[in-house]
Amino acid sequence: MNKTELVKAMADGADISVAAAGRALDAMVDTITQALKDGDQVTLIGFGTFSVRDRAARTGRNPRTGETLEIKASKNPVFKAGKTLKDAVN
Repeated sequence: MNKTELVKAMADGADISVAAAGRALDAMVDTITQALKDGDQVTLIGFGTFSVRDRAARTGRNPRTGETLEIKASKNPVFKAGKTLKDAVN
C-alpha cells in the first residue's frame, strides 16, 4: 500500500474527503517527525511506539576496496509494534 492508497482508505473509513484525509495524514507524519526531532517518543496504545535510538560510531569496511573507514555516530528513528498490532498480524 502506498500513500495514495492509504489516504483513500482513510477517507473511506472515516467518511471524509480524500483531501481532508491527505491533510490529516500529512499532519500526523509532521507531528511525529517533530516530536522525534525534539527528543520525545510517540506512543499510540495498541499500535506501537516511535522513538529515536543513538547509534554509536564504529569502524566499517568498504567491500570493494577493503579499506577501513569510520562511520559517524547517528540517531535513528525506530518503531516498536504494540501487542494489538502484533496479534492482528499473527
